[in-house]
Amino acid sequence: MKIQSAIAAMVLGAVFVSPAFAQNSQQTKMADCNKQAGDKKGDERKAFMKSCLSAKPAAAPMSQQDKMKACNTQATGKKGDERKAFMKSCLSSAPAAAN
Repeated sequence: MKIQSAIAAMVLGAVFVSPAFAQNSQQTKMADCNKQAGDKKGDERKAFMKSCLSAKPAAAPMSQQDKMKACNTQATGKKGDERKAFMKSCLSSAPAAAN
């Protein structure tokens, strides 16, 4: 019976934490957009805020492991020195998927 109570408490806790986290994230975004809006007023501010709040966050940079996977996929069919040169170039470039 104690295990069921513990599981129920964890599930209930997760339900209450998720909306709070989402709301906090939205509040942070609102505060950031507000700062960026500066002294804009009226329709100009309204348009800016709409654009800013609907913008997607910048994508997180690719991890080294993800880069390696992407470069390996792109290097299919290359062998020896050609593959080695390609992998060196691919892994040292910023977005690996662009190569």
